[in-house]
Amino acid sequence: MANGNLYIVATPIGNLNDITLRAIEVLKQVDLIAAEDTRHSRKLLDAFAIETRLTSVHDHNEADRANYLCGLLAQGQDIALISDAGTPLISDPGYRLVRAVREAGFEVVTIPGPCAAVAALSVAGLPTDRFLFVGFLPAKQQARRTALEILQGESATLVFYESPKRIIETLQDMAQVFGAEREAAIAKELTKAFETVKTATLEALLVWLQEDEHRQRGEFVVLVKGKEALSGEILIDAKVLRAVELAREHMPLKKACALVSELTGVAKNQLYDAALKQSNA
Repeated sequence: MANGNLYIVATPIGNLNDITLRAIEVLKQVDLIAAEDTRHSRKLLDAFAIETRLTSVHDHNEADRANYLCGLLAQGQDIALISDAGTPLISDPGYRLVRAVREAGFEVVTIPGPCAAVAALSVAGLPTDRFLFVGFLPAKQQARRTALEILQGESATLVFYESPKRIIETLQDMAQVFGAEREAAIAKELTKAFETVKTATLEALLVWLQEDEHRQRGEFVVLVKGKEALSGEILIDAKVLRAVELAREHMPLKKACALVSELTGVAKNQLYDAALKQSNA
């Protein structure tokens, strides 16, 4: 008897018509659908007359459910994994399950489709040649600012998810850390009736949101343009600079730069100059 497959199935982020024909076919044919929230997913399945039975897989039970689902795969059953919306594993549960399934020797098949981060990138008008998906920032302000400070020198477009209750505080912290004039974009309620995409400076976006509380509702994707190098300036990856900061806690700056240079290949003098500028900023 052949083993079953685990299908990672992307589902709509708002408009149900965005589901793919292949996704519908797979969800109808598998033996079991593992869903983040079975009550939420049942509405989607009912809309397309999908009668496949559901089981729950979420952050709190994923590790335990992995063994159970691997057992079903060994029996030849096919399983589909879906999240509440969009592509599973992208700021959603599923990583532990996929890892366990692959380590057990079973096949994992992607059924691609909607993803809020990619959808926002495609319409925001910010550079897309390089981007860094960050996902949700920490809820507490100090931890959030620390996370942003690590990203301050990143040259790629940054992509964040944010909830309506923290969108104002997050933009305020971004303006403080990245600078009020840094170009950014807000994409909210993508593919839904009140889809809104606005690109401006962080300061202008903050003012725009605060002008009308209705604009603060919905699920947000926040995109921030990467840091641009000034004339003659060499941009160093934010993670490399963070490594210098951590090394400085145990040794003088010059030695820290030499160590990180050896590990990363970035010139010692460039690291030294960048670290000094960051300290004086």
